[in-house]
Amino acid sequence: MDKPDILIPRPLMRSILKVLDRDYTTHKLWEMADPEAYLDSVAQMIKGIASSPSAKVDANLVDRLPNLQIVANFGVGYDGIDARHCADRGIMVTNTPDVLTEEVADTALGLLIMAVRELSASERYLRAGKWQSDGPYPLTHGTLRGRKLGIFGLGRIGKAIARRAEAFGLEIHYHGRRKQDGVAYPYHRNLKELAAACDTLMVVAPGGADTRHAVDADVLKALGPNGVVINIGRGSVIDEQALITALKNGVILAAGLDVFEEEPRAPAELIALDNAVLLPHVGSASIHTREAMGSLMLDNLATWFKEGHAVTPVAETSG
Repeated sequence: MDKPDILIPRPLMRSILKVLDRDYTTHKLWEMADPEAYLDSVAQMIKGIASSPSAKVDANLVDRLPNLQIVANFGVGYDGIDARHCADRGIMVTNTPDVLTEEVADTALGLLIMAVRELSASERYLRAGKWQSDGPYPLTHGTLRGRKLGIFGLGRIGKAIARRAEAFGLEIHYHGRRKQDGVAYPYHRNLKELAAACDTLMVVAPGGADTRHAVDADVLKALGPNGVVINIGRGSVIDEQALITALKNGVILAAGLDVFEEEPRAPAELIALDNAVLLPHVGSASIHTREAMGSLMLDNLATWFKEGHAVTPVAETSG
């Protein structure tokens, strides 16, 4: 039996590539001297795409592959994939939910504590020898005590963050596309209203046109001078320049970011700020979790080609 041809636009973990090479005829686009010419030469053969958040699977790419059946994404976020266009073409799109939920939620709480208590800045203080030369690190203005946490995007990860935050004594509010049944947390109809009711904003929302720069200067101002913003969703959700201005001018207290608008570039102005804690998109970056994500992506491909259905289809193609 012929192995289905799979296009791999960007590098994946070696353990995943090993299985893909074993079970499929793979086409690693990033290895080609002329990717466009190579894609033209194999377009008719491609039955599936093993994608990742760094890859762009837009309508143009999809339309170049007339026999494409499935796009299996390595990651829960799939804003780089035009899922609606795939649905119109009858192409399945899958992602890897659940398996990274707990790891990302842990990272979110870690970022929150680091930002509020200035842990990164105090570590730099120690490493620079200032504890010995200048005395104890100054008392921090920020604390978790009495904080109200507004979660923008109360999905699987948002709920896992909420459970952890409740254990720290935080009061939880949320905003999303709709009020959720069976959720006791106060719901706010828009993001500015959520920010005004809270002093801590946790961004867990997906990227895309609907959420681009949703956290803007007005939302940050509503959060207030004791405000803290944490983003483990997508960098595009926050207006980075507005955030930089707010941090510089004391409009808010601090920020913790695991994602940026133009990854892997983090703005130099953000890097220079002591009240910004910055991570290089490591929310789910443990071997344990990434292996689980890869396994689920492989399961989606295998069940599709063997049984004609997927394990975790995205909403646009689940019907």
